[in-house]
Amino acid sequence: MPYIGELIAIATVFCWTISVQLFEAASKKVGVTPVNIIRLAVALILFSLLLFFRHGYILPVHFPAHAWFYLSLSGIIGFFIGDIFLFKALVEIGPRVAMLIYSLSAPTVALIGWLFLDEIYVLHQWVGMFIALLGVGIVILEKNQKASNSSKLKIRDLSLKGILFGFGGMFGQAFGYILSKIGMQTDFGYLDAFSSTQIRVIAAFFCFLIFFTITGKWGKVKNAVKNTKAVLFTAIGSAVGPFLGVSLSLLVLHYLTTGVASTFLSLVPIFIIPFSIFLYKEHVSIRGAGGAVTAVFGIYLLMM
Repeated sequence: MPYIGELIAIATVFCWTISVQLFEAASKKVGVTPVNIIRLAVALILFSLLLFFRHGYILPVHFPAHAWFYLSLSGIIGFFIGDIFLFKALVEIGPRVAMLIYSLSAPTVALIGWLFLDEIYVLHQWVGMFIALLGVGIVILEKNQKASNSSKLKIRDLSLKGILFGFGGMFGQAFGYILSKIGMQTDFGYLDAFSSTQIRVIAAFFCFLIFFTITGKWGKVKNAVKNTKAVLFTAIGSAVGPFLGVSLSLLVLHYLTTGVASTFLSLVPIFIIPFSIFLYKEHVSIRGAGGAVTAVFGIYLLMM
C-alpha cells in the first residue's frame, strides 16, 4: 500500500490531537500532576489486556534484553524526564515559546539519525522538514498572540531557566524517539509497536511512582480519582493517546526515517485548528490558515 507510513503518521497525529483535548479538560478539573500518573496507569492496563488477548501473556518477556534496556531508557527519557521539563517550561515561559522549542525535536531527531543511525536525507526532505516546522511555528505564534491581544496580557518575559527547561523537554522527546527505534530493531525486523510502547510506559510509570512518593503528591492523586469526569476524560485520552497514538508513532518507524516521522508527529497544532473552529468557536485568521498550508506543503515535500 503506497504511503502507508505517512497515513499511519497522520492517524497518530489525529489520536494525539483528540487526547490533548481530553487531557486539557481533565487537567483543568484536577491539575496536571495527577493526570500524568492516571493516564499512564490506564495505558498500562490497556497494553496488558491487549497482550493477554493477543498472545496469552501480559508482558513481552520474550523481547531480547537490549530491547528492554533501550525501550525502558526511552520511556524514562521521553515519558518521564522529557514531560517534567516540558511542564516546567510551560510554567516558566508559557506555551507559545515552549511549544516552539519542543517542535525543534524533529530536526534534532533527523540530525541524530543522520549522524548515528546512518539515515539518509535528500535535500528536498531537509527543506520539507524546515517548511513543515515553519508552518507549525506560525500557527502556534498566531494562536498565542491572538490570545494575548484579546485578553490584553503582556508578553511573558523569557528566563534562561525556562528556555533550558524547554530544550530539556525537546531533547527528551528527540532522544526518547531515537532510543525507541534502536530498541525495536532486531536482525529479523522491528519488534511489535504496542509491546514496545508498553515497556516504555512501565519504565515511566515506575519513575513517576518514585517521583510522587518523594515529592508527596499522592494526596492530589487521591482527590483526582474522586472526580468522575476527570477520570473519564483521562481514561479516554489514555486510550487514544498513550495507548493507540504512541504505539502508532512507533509503528511509523517501520516505514519512515526518524526525522520524517518526527516531523509528521509535530503537526498536532495544525490538526487542532478544526477543533478550535467548530468546538470552541474560535476565529482562525488568514495568517493562521497560511501556517497550516505551509505545513502541509512541507509534508508534501517529505512524501516526494
